[in-house]
Amino acid sequence: MISNYKKLDNTKTYLVTGAAGFIGFHLSKRLLNEGCSVIGLDNLNDYYDVNLKKDRLNILNQQEKFKFKYVDIKDKEKLEEIFKKNKIDIVVNLAAQAGVRYSLQNPDVYIQSNVVGFLNILEMCRHYKIEHLVYASSSSVYGLNVKMPFSVHDNVDHPLSLYAATKKASELMAHTYSHLYGLPTTGLRFFTVYGPWGRPDMALFLFTEAILNDKPIKVFNYGKMKRDFTYIDDIIEGVVRVLNNPPQPNPNWDKRNPDPGTSSAPYKVYNIGNNKPVELMEFIETLEKKLGKKAKKEFLPLQDGDVPETYADIDDLVKDFGFKPNTTIDEGIEKFVEWYGEYKSLSNLQ
Repeated sequence: MISNYKKLDNTKTYLVTGAAGFIGFHLSKRLLNEGCSVIGLDNLNDYYDVNLKKDRLNILNQQEKFKFKYVDIKDKEKLEEIFKKNKIDIVVNLAAQAGVRYSLQNPDVYIQSNVVGFLNILEMCRHYKIEHLVYASSSSVYGLNVKMPFSVHDNVDHPLSLYAATKKASELMAHTYSHLYGLPTTGLRFFTVYGPWGRPDMALFLFTEAILNDKPIKVFNYGKMKRDFTYIDDIIEGVVRVLNNPPQPNPNWDKRNPDPGTSSAPYKVYNIGNNKPVELMEFIETLEKKLGKKAKKEFLPLQDGDVPETYADIDDLVKDFGFKPNTTIDEGIEKFVEWYGEYKSLSNLQ
């Protein structure tokens, strides 16, 4: 564990962007359950079903210490208003335009949200003396890298999609602010996240919906893909452990042999993944078992921008925070299927 490791401080105020999103919702819920004050920002865009986002928000809005602000992070003026009017201690930036395949058709929105929006967040953190900025990066940054497991200490300079390029850009921009202004920043490279309240554009949701409706599922790269599927509760536990522990400059950082994962500035990057890649076909078979129904499979080639395999090296996460994700896909898929059934029943009643 890092020296002076601090547990979650519930006397502080946390600003969470993308609070109506999958990870933002779960993080906000966890912080509120721990007694923290949370200001949640979201623009409720229609990249996927807005009703799902509103249903997540309805749960958060029941909590006394939750304040929701309908704001897009690319709107600097509205963002500044929130920082002016509230004493914010720690910022978690989870607002982003997600999706690898969507970035092929809609490149502009990625620059607006993931680059312009992130710059606005950095500027707010700089001017309003934020203690720690934690932000979402992605396993997509590993791009053409094939050395497994993916390590934060390897260079990531060959992205395969604009989405991945914007996430790498976030890390570079964060480093600049850590170096110039001493702003402590921690980037978290999330590996394929799944679980209850998940995104409808992700494989688990798409597959479940298709199987239950007797429609074929699209299996890319003819099923020869591996993903380090990571259950949402494990992701959230990782984020929570990082929040009150801003990075320190690495005293052994060497300019002649620069380590990409640390810096002479208060900057750090971590992988958060299950550290156990699963074959896509095994993932599908587990889902079929939980649903009690076989999938009709449509085998397709690898899509542009897709990485064939992901596998997280989480040694730094374990060393610094004593945490290792451990939810199996069997447990995780079962919890998702339970939630999906309940959620769809409720939706049909409304």
